Amino acid sequence: MKKRLTFGFGVLVLAAALAGCGGSPGTTTTSAPPPATTSPAAPSSAAPTSSAPAASTAAGAEMKVSASSAGQIVVDRKGMSLYFFTKDVKDSGTSACTAACLDAWPIFTTTSDTPAVEGVTGTVGTIASPDGKKHVTLNGMPLYYYAKDKAPGDVTGQGVGGVWYLVSPTGEMIKGAAGSGY
Repeated sequence: MKKRLTFGFGVLVLAAALAGCGGSPGTTTTSAPPPATTSPAAPSSAAPTSSAPAASTAAGAEMKVSASSAGQIVVDRKGMSLYFFTKDVKDSGTSACTAACLDAWPIFTTTSDTPAVEGVTGTVGTIASPDGKKHVTLNGMPLYYYAKDKAPGDVTGQGVGGVWYLVSPTGEMIKGAAGSGY
């Protein structure tokens, strides 16, 4: 059963990446991040198997910096890699990834207007997602997960379709880094 789901999901991911996903206009509500400290975390080499919380971070940071095969990258509080989509338009207030694209590239959400960060120096904010959630942005660009990244430290979405890239702590796309998504 698991192999069928993986194959079907892989086909969906490929179709979404090739489709290019479209978007619509919206409103941006970015804000400056709180002061951050630099404390990179090392990537995990194995998937967590217990129900215990992921590695704790100072003051419950929602975004932090972690070392990876691509260098220093932005991750969520559990260490999962975050990505930019080159088809998004900076400060547009919308995501160009919609419909089936979101199955492969789920949005990074928050419940806070100003997500807590650790080591991230770019400007953090939020935009409204189609379902009313707060989609986190960095330097005016929406952030996403890659559904095939299964464990902290995974960077398999790097370079997928030539349009998905990891994010640096300053909020820039990391385009020349190694990953298995090429």
